[in-house]
Amino acid sequence: MRKLGYYISRNTQYAICLFLITCLIVAAAQTDTENIVTFTPVTEQAGIQFKHVDGRSGRRYFLETVGSGVAFFDYDGDDWLDIYLVNGADLPGFTSQIPPTNKLYRNNRNGTFTDVTKEAGVGDTGYGGGCAVADYDNDGDLDLYVTNFGPNVLYRNNGDGTFTDVTQRAGVGDTRWSLGCSFADYDNDGFVDLYVANYIDFHFEEHKPCIYKGIEIYREPETFRGSPDILYHNNGDGTFTDVTQQAGIDDKDGKGMGVVFGDYDNDGFVDCYVGNDADENYLYHNNGDGTFMNVGWIAGVEADENGNVQGTMGVDFGDYDNDGLLDLVGLNYQKQPNVVYHNDSGGFFSDVSFIVGMGYSIPYLGWGTDFFDADNDGDKDLFISNGHLQDQIEKYDNTTTYAQDNQLLINNGKGVFVNKSAEAGSGLQLIKVSRGIATGDYDNDGDFDIIISNANDTPDLLRNDGGNKGNWILIRTIGTKSNRAGIGARVKIQAGDLIQIDEVRSGSGYISQNDLRLHFGFGDRKKIDLIEVKWPSGVVDTIRNIAPNQIITVKEGHGLLTDDL
Repeated sequence: MRKLGYYISRNTQYAICLFLITCLIVAAAQTDTENIVTFTPVTEQAGIQFKHVDGRSGRRYFLETVGSGVAFFDYDGDDWLDIYLVNGADLPGFTSQIPPTNKLYRNNRNGTFTDVTKEAGVGDTGYGGGCAVADYDNDGDLDLYVTNFGPNVLYRNNGDGTFTDVTQRAGVGDTRWSLGCSFADYDNDGFVDLYVANYIDFHFEEHKPCIYKGIEIYREPETFRGSPDILYHNNGDGTFTDVTQQAGIDDKDGKGMGVVFGDYDNDGFVDCYVGNDADENYLYHNNGDGTFMNVGWIAGVEADENGNVQGTMGVDFGDYDNDGLLDLVGLNYQKQPNVVYHNDSGGFFSDVSFIVGMGYSIPYLGWGTDFFDADNDGDKDLFISNGHLQDQIEKYDNTTTYAQDNQLLINNGKGVFVNKSAEAGSGLQLIKVSRGIATGDYDNDGDFDIIISNANDTPDLLRNDGGNKGNWILIRTIGTKSNRAGIGARVKIQAGDLIQIDEVRSGSGYISQNDLRLHFGFGDRKKIDLIEVKWPSGVVDTIRNIAPNQIITVKEGHGLLTDDL
């Protein structure tokens, strides 16, 4: 987020010119053979009856602006994705008729969902932010962490369809304003640890009205103090220890929002990228000895190519050009283009935002994102959710709106993203104030669907129709020496001349959780020649000559489980 009164700089004007040139290049690069996918809104027919509550009363507490996250995860182990939606809460001056809670919807395996929040015991009533899942105790089922304005919550999955709040025993109930969170085994000891991104130091008693051009608006984040992040080490006994300082997480007053783990330098240890609001972003390089070093400035990912600090919300790792190295995407405030950092190897990145077609985003305020293959053609596309934070923005800025359309950016196979939103069906024509998004194959048909959390509104479940015209594989990982869910496992897949990589990761994007199963598309190629899984433990499993269009399970040290054939 940026200060009001921000004008487009000369550098940005130059970048816009580059973007226009890029548009011509993109147009020339497109072919008539691409697989057009559409996303159909199915929220109502799926039985999802949920409305996000931000607690607004007209007082414009800054808390109301950030929205919440959402998760696709299989809580009951039936191999069908369920949905968890994080909610806000009442604020001073506002009281709901029915107190808002988070909601868990069980997948009925027929395109519909059932609200099982009460019986599952996960109806947290805090002012919710984000969520992430992992099997932190390695007992075979996925546990759930929820961030709040106030105490965060860890729900332990009991394995019988219910959860138990174990926050106090586990020691992870930070009381500050937390947003992003992600589990990862940073020391490769077989147990996932937990990073929590804290936002700003907000207090109701310090709230002051903000007037701009005679209009009352929300205060900007620059007027608040930041709040330090936390790294928890998993002790392996159901408890965690705050190791922030000794691990070298040097975050005194950052305004953390999105967080994502990925091994960007291919050294076998996961690194961590944190998107900060109106502050430098952090890239924590894992030193392999239980400590990290912030190399954001050295690597070239703490700001844009001109050194301008951005207001970064959602972040993600993904190899969009299939060169075997994880690249980065960060979504930013209006008049700051969203950023793609290309991994140049050797620990360095280049800002290629306008080269790859991201200049379109200048009028938008981006939040949720994910690198995923929407059309199963073998390269990573991007979905981006948008929505302003100032609900009266249209009264003083005619270049943007409060509610905004979202975008589907299709990778043209040459490392350029083409905005295909207008052709992507009615789900991309919805105009709301969107925040967190999650991707996953909720109907197990071979293409990734999307769920969007919208601020003070109903969510949108978008079914991918047509993505599975291309061949695909969906891979579930089970760790033995490594953590049970296989978080951090690096998977390489080869189908003919096409080689792709991805990693199993917990929370990412904007405070949300995607399908833990890894999805790969490979177009019209008829066979997968090789699947290689490198586990955090160092174990490598290799599988050859696999038929496409199936969901498989790879178990560490055992390879392909034969029940999946």
